[in-house]
Amino acid sequence: MKSSRRTFMVGGAALGLGVIAATRGRPAVAADYPADAVRMIVPYPPGGATDVLGRMAAQTYTEAFGQSFVVENRGGGGTTIGTRALATAKPDGYTIGMVDSTFTINPGLLGDRVPYDTLKDFLPISLMATATFVLVVHPSVHAQDLAQFIRLAKSKPASLSYGSAGVGSGPHLAGEQLRQEAAIDILHVPYRGGGTVFTDLLGGQIQFAFATVPSMRAHIQAGKLRALAVTSEQRSSLLPDVPTFSEQGLPGVNLSPLFGLIAPAGVPSAVIDKLSSTVSTSIRSGSLHKALLEKGFNPVGSTPAEFEQRIQADVAKWIELIQRGGIKVE
Repeated sequence: MKSSRRTFMVGGAALGLGVIAATRGRPAVAADYPADAVRMIVPYPPGGATDVLGRMAAQTYTEAFGQSFVVENRGGGGTTIGTRALATAKPDGYTIGMVDSTFTINPGLLGDRVPYDTLKDFLPISLMATATFVLVVHPSVHAQDLAQFIRLAKSKPASLSYGSAGVGSGPHLAGEQLRQEAAIDILHVPYRGGGTVFTDLLGGQIQFAFATVPSMRAHIQAGKLRALAVTSEQRSSLLPDVPTFSEQGLPGVNLSPLFGLIAPAGVPSAVIDKLSSTVSTSIRSGSLHKALLEKGFNPVGSTPAEFEQRIQADVAKWIELIQRGGIKVE
């Protein structure tokens, strides 16, 4: 896939990536960091949730440091192209990156085909936010709650199908968690993109799906879809009447997509701490907190150590789930 680039600026004249490259020899000293523009790699084309959060972080850094943070979109390879570019970047603090749950899913899904070591080639900066998935069903499905849905699935094996944007995507793995935890026989239908999934769901061609709460809220409120459960630990403030999977006896269905910042291994710890504290403070109590809530995300603003623990736990969880489910990418 051909990579695309956009320049993100807050004030001042536009600064090209060539200028950043020319300053790459400057050492990253925490006291005066950043002394030049910083490149932020987003391993997706522009416009998606990960890109949006990356640009929000870039704006926060630009305003805090008075230096430009330039977003570079490098999509393709299931995010491995952009993430590999980050892994091989000079560890001087002038290249950082944005990742999401695909970063932790790929080791289990792609195995040796991942062109970097997820746990060794990067340093976590901060887990910015998580999202909540909701299980929605078409009104034709005779289930008013999760228990009824599971009974229906068990009474009619392989009769209920769900769609996702592809094998190994977050909604697919949420469905796989449900299949394994509830011991039901359901059918996964991979699509080329998320939009077609919901066209078919609203039309009744598939019976259910997992999606983020903000994207489904209007359809639920209009009665076009019925919400049965959310994947977060607590109920969503946007759907307060919808219980969690845990409340309904399935705590193992708990996929909450993550969005966070990382850097190449070798970046000085003082620089990592400076980047982390700046963005985390804004997420927990500053301008980013409200902005994330308004877009339907769950603000976190973790420390590097906390994000590292989450990455390690998720990598292990997805490897086990994928192996147990026999999930493979063709």
